[in-house]
Amino acid sequence: RKRIIDLDLRNAGWHVALDDESTEDVGKEVKVTDQPTTTGVGYVDYVLWDDDGKPLAVIEAKRTRENIEKGRQQATLYANALEKQYGQRPVIFYSNGWDIKILDDAQGYNSRGLYGYYSKDSLQYLIKQRTLKKDLNKTPIDTAVAGRLYQMETITRVCERFSDKHRKALIVQATGTGKTRVSIALAKRLLDAGWAKRVLFLCDRKELRKQAGNAFSEHTKEPVHIVGKSAKNTAASARVFIATYPGMLRIMNTYDVGHFDLIVADESHRSIYNIYGDIFKYFDALEVGLTATPVEMVSRSTCDLFGCDYKMPTANYPLEDAIEQGNLVPYKIVSYTTQFLREGIKKDNLTDEQIAQLEEQGIDPNELDFDAKQIDEAIKNKDTNRLILRNLMEKGLRDKDGQLPGKTIIFARNIAHAELLAQLFSELYPQHGANFCRVIHSKYERAEELIDDFKSSDENSMRIAVSVDMLDTGIDVPECVNLVFAKPIKSKVKFWQMIGRGTRLCENLYGPGKHKTHFLIFDHWANFEYFDENPEEEDVKQAKSLLQKLFEARVTLAQTALKKANMDVFDQTIKLIHDDICLLPMESISVRDNWQVVETYKDLKRLNQFAPQTVSDLLEKIAPLMQWRNIMGQSEAYKFDSELTTIQTLLLTDASQIDLAKQSIMNKVESLQMHLNEVRSKAPAIADIQTEQYWQYLTHAALEQSRINLRSIIHLRNKSVKPPTSDFVLDIKEDTNQIKEADRLTKIVSIDYQIYRQEVEKTLTPLFETDSVLKKIRNGEPVTEADLAQLSSLVHTQNPSVDLNTLKEFFPESTASLDKILRTIVGMDKNAIEQSFTTFVQQIHTHVNAKQQRFIGMLKNHLIRHGAIEIAQLYDAPFTQIHDMGLDGVFSEQQADVIEQFIKQFDVQLGDKNQTVDKEVIV
Repeated sequence: RKRIIDLDLRNAGWHVALDDESTEDVGKEVKVTDQPTTTGVGYVDYVLWDDDGKPLAVIEAKRTRENIEKGRQQATLYANALEKQYGQRPVIFYSNGWDIKILDDAQGYNSRGLYGYYSKDSLQYLIKQRTLKKDLNKTPIDTAVAGRLYQMETITRVCERFSDKHRKALIVQATGTGKTRVSIALAKRLLDAGWAKRVLFLCDRKELRKQAGNAFSEHTKEPVHIVGKSAKNTAASARVFIATYPGMLRIMNTYDVGHFDLIVADESHRSIYNIYGDIFKYFDALEVGLTATPVEMVSRSTCDLFGCDYKMPTANYPLEDAIEQGNLVPYKIVSYTTQFLREGIKKDNLTDEQIAQLEEQGIDPNELDFDAKQIDEAIKNKDTNRLILRNLMEKGLRDKDGQLPGKTIIFARNIAHAELLAQLFSELYPQHGANFCRVIHSKYERAEELIDDFKSSDENSMRIAVSVDMLDTGIDVPECVNLVFAKPIKSKVKFWQMIGRGTRLCENLYGPGKHKTHFLIFDHWANFEYFDENPEEEDVKQAKSLLQKLFEARVTLAQTALKKANMDVFDQTIKLIHDDICLLPMESISVRDNWQVVETYKDLKRLNQFAPQTVSDLLEKIAPLMQWRNIMGQSEAYKFDSELTTIQTLLLTDASQIDLAKQSIMNKVESLQMHLNEVRSKAPAIADIQTEQYWQYLTHAALEQSRINLRSIIHLRNKSVKPPTSDFVLDIKEDTNQIKEADRLTKIVSIDYQIYRQEVEKTLTPLFETDSVLKKIRNGEPVTEADLAQLSSLVHTQNPSVDLNTLKEFFPESTASLDKILRTIVGMDKNAIEQSFTTFVQQIHTHVNAKQQRFIGMLKNHLIRHGAIEIAQLYDAPFTQIHDMGLDGVFSEQQADVIEQFIKQFDVQLGDKNQTVDKEVIV
């Protein structure tokens, strides 16, 4: 255990003696007094010393097989003694070598597991925090960075959780509502309060790394280091580090476990847990996960990773709330599918005209048998994609001049599909030039420059981006008003991330005072219907690594040999399994988590027993750890091992199946490059395996000898270069009578209501000064059923897509009449409100102070704009900006009663909107 502890301390930068001697940094067997022993003396296994001679930490080392909790009390007693002697309480570590725990009881934390030790610098800061730390909840939030109420509430919730000694938090926040700003303001608050010295922000792509780097640099004065981009010498002074997940995974062991005090993980979802979970295990930091995935879709593993109960994040600001509160724009869905997109391309569903078109192109219609899921992958049809482009150009939302479509993202299936779309656009609309519609993909050179061009507001910038995965997540383009789903989507997480590309607000998009109000989604693959029918996303299992498959194949071979009582094969195979286990990297976090079972089966005698429990442990616990072995440059050798292991098993079970597996081996051996000296030196073994006699009298020993002889050269062969597969591209005219097009509800009522409300408002606004019924509604005067029928008829004439009675369907629990619901949309006449308030103010008091005047002014403006208010709203934002108690904090009890009585005439109880609406389509 001490050998392991010494190594871990050296890895953290401590100077540890090679023997039992002490150094200036690390004391061993340090004598302390005031211990519950007969002599009152004790000896601390390790003391980590500061430069001033004071103890930074103690380490109590227990035997490897012992439960390390036995060392907690003893380490605490040592810490007490050192604190009494030096006036500084050391941080407590206790370990059995593989397992390490830290107890920072001076800051009130319970013990927690670690995967290494703090460096001297990190321990010094941990000690300083005891005096540096301020009350986190009293430290101001930088409202210039994150000043919206929901943003401040999110930051407050996370800080309250940290103040309660929790170390993890999960934020669910809709795309476009400022997750990065919340991260920056949260980081600044912790830095200002002395809770953090260094912050790590993680994201999943280089483009997002650049975006985050710009944002942190713009909003903080702290030195920023972008991992993989900034000069390495800037890391020493940096307080904010920004990295991609794979970039940090590669270099994390170059930092000690205490290097970062706060880690913020963007786009936290299942794949992060599966692939990059070691980052969060390794660093002993406060952790915050950020995700735009709706809370009902957040995986259990993500909740576990960030210390939350399932579907109970620390803070949640969903898309519906953001749209309802005007912080995001709603979207309208246009479903547009063709026959080929729905049914595929098969001879049986082609018309005579379509068959004739194929024959003219030299294509046999009988060869066509493609399902819908193969469209734009195995086969592409130009006319299908022309229809997608024409639909966008004819029906997409346009720019401020109404001449051209606004910024648009087309989500394509693959690069070939994207390039076909761009080519067809150029053929259909050559007048727009080469830069109007471009493909953006990570394999393209200067992809980041293409994204910058798409973001640009310059008139000659890219207008339509055909994206292959690049723009699905994270990229901010507020001007985007059209999304084209030209591919099927099966991941619900990705689906919502893609929708988020259009939800951002954009002021003055259509000219001064003419803001972005909504965006369009053209769904060509019935994706919304798919997720209606499949609300629960399947939990995709992680693919097995090459070495896991090989290890499992060897376990199967050993099982088979033991069952057949072939002990020679069993003994040889057990030796290989043992070698595999011994090659596991114990510095890997996942391997270290399972050190006990690994150490158990490093004992060859224990492994050789091969009891049922042994087999279970090997397959369930050890096999998955094989992915952490480094096989760089050896993958061909291990594939060869795996193929021969399969044949060795068949030799014991079903020799008749060997011929199928043999062919692959023969192909590889025959293609070895005999002109290479390394290959030529193995000529006898190569010749042997190619003889008929070798395979006719095949033995396990012969296969094993071939494996040993040839595995090191098997990669030195002439690899056949497959010619690039030519895309099967057709040009058959779609049957336009088979096109199905409809506006579709989102099934999220707050979004559908906002879209419908916009249509109603757009129709009614021109009638404010001319329609007598509308004037009555805006003046708060009573109207009759006949008046409402007259108004409904007029509105339907002006806009056939609007039926005022549909508004009632959005509020099935409300008893409010249609005129009151309409008033919440059109607001109230300013003069009528002024007249009502003049009388009202006189009833309150002859004198109204400045704070009360501001409250009344806010109330008037709300009624003019919204036409209604509920009494409960007077105790919520924005009225709480004047006083945190709202109405009761500004007015006396008697005045508040008068105000409540007064506004009852404006109180329209709409109730909660239901989560579903029966109407499938708004026509």
